[in-house]
Amino acid sequence: MNQLDNIAKQLRSLRLGAAASQLATLVATAEANEESYLSFAESLVSHEITQRNVNRIKRHYKQAQFPNEKRLDLFDYRHQTTVTKRQINGLLDFSFIDERQNVIFIGPPGVGKTHLAIGIGHEAIQAGYKVLFRNALTLVEELELAEMKGELKKRLTQLSKYDLIIIDELGYLPMSRQSRYNLFQLINSLYEYRSIILTTNKDFTSWGEFFHDDNVAVPIIDRIIHHSHIFMLGGESYRLKEKVSKT
Repeated sequence: MNQLDNIAKQLRSLRLGAAASQLATLVATAEANEESYLSFAESLVSHEITQRNVNRIKRHYKQAQFPNEKRLDLFDYRHQTTVTKRQINGLLDFSFIDERQNVIFIGPPGVGKTHLAIGIGHEAIQAGYKVLFRNALTLVEELELAEMKGELKKRLTQLSKYDLIIIDELGYLPMSRQSRYNLFQLINSLYEYRSIILTTNKDFTSWGEFFHDDNVAVPIIDRIIHHSHIFMLGGESYRLKEKVSKT
């Protein structure tokens, strides 16, 4: 084993795999540019850090489980005039996550609520936050299954490890009494501890009807809207517009 291979092996033993894999290239570059020992060391460390960040972002994207790619730079603010680019960009310093605040998008189907939620989620991951996307129905089913197994507390603890949870399309389907209780347990466990982005087609005055119980709706609403940024979206459905334009 030559010296280069031995150093690469030692780097791997220190869990510096990225530096080890590019050691030969970095050494050759340093020699060609007549770099100082300090500059070479800086290049080695910088490469390791950069690759770790790339791998972390890839891992967090996978963990987020976004249903599709929805980037903010592709959002059509000309069509959706009830929210401005400046308003959305104002969220991208992510102080709302640092301060454990929520973001709520309310509006009819197809006006861009999910697009905005996923787009912000993507940007949050790039900024170093852990994000999870869940359709409301899927989330409720997960909590119900955990409750049936006697593992609800464990699942709530797992969910609380994310900095931001996106709950999409709350209000489209009715919920059972147990589902309402489980959702309240989740919202309560995240309250002032983690942030939520919520999309819903129902304004808060209709939540009592949706939950079939004001005694459940009121405390959930109270915890969600406290320290929150609320956006009311209107206008014609994007999906309907695209369908009509193709006919």
